[in-house]
Amino acid sequence: MAEKTKQENKVECNDKCCPFHGQISLRGRSFKGTVIKKFPKRVVIEFDRTVYVKKYERYAKRKTKLHARLPDCMFNEINIGDYIEITECRPISKIIHFIAVKKINTGGKEE
Repeated sequence: MAEKTKQENKVECNDKCCPFHGQISLRGRSFKGTVIKKFPKRVVIEFDRTVYVKKYERYAKRKTKLHARLPDCMFNEINIGDYIEITECRPISKIIHFIAVKKINTGGKEE
């Protein structure tokens, strides 16, 4: 049964920049963050980091935004507000150097 889903998924995904079905390799750093924007082939994630400020001898919180390629096979799975993981790859375009790898948590509103 698992083989059928893999084959069906491969038919749906004709994306050459897909880490699962395409011809691109993942290497380098990986980050986890919240999706703040979603485009047809790209997502923007945001995450917090702490930076040491030497002058004040304290830590400051900073936010980082990264653009990542969104494979065709994951387009319906990932939405705004979800917590996802992205991994570094070769430069795909001027601003895209990462690919969305997996969805960790749904960021849906609890009502």
